[in-house]
Amino acid sequence: MIKNEESEKIVFSIEPMESAELAARLGEEIATRFGPRDETPVAIAAHDAQGLLLAGLNGVSHWRWFYVRHLWVATSQRGRRLGARLMAEAERIARDGGCLGVYVDTFDPQAAAFYEALGFARAGEIADFPPGHARIFLIKRLADVPPPSGGGK
Repeated sequence: MIKNEESEKIVFSIEPMESAELAARLGEEIATRFGPRDETPVAIAAHDAQGLLLAGLNGVSHWRWFYVRHLWVATSQRGRRLGARLMAEAERIARDGGCLGVYVDTFDPQAAAFYEALGFARAGEIADFPPGHARIFLIKRLADVPPPSGGGK
């Protein structure tokens, strides 16, 4: 038997930007279940003597993992191991911060091979993302990572 209840009117809206309120509410719910993200952004840059950006890495640590969001090396600087040096510095920062590992994703098979040469392992991929290619996810667990100070999560 269906009860005759007054129906609630729900209005959907489509906005051109992400909602900060929605992100904050989801963040609060996730923190309640899994602990705070303890997010720490990091940017590492390599410049020449004139200050020109040659290479750089943007990343963030959260939940004791370090995510390499962007790694870029100027075309003229490739082959000089700048990318490997940036990744080594990111790993050092991750290790010093008590991270369990580092993860990255890429669309480029050559970039995936670069990460694999640095000890990363493929953790998965999404086919046709972007169309005709695959988004590849790679991880590297860090050995001998001390537990976080204060006995936290």
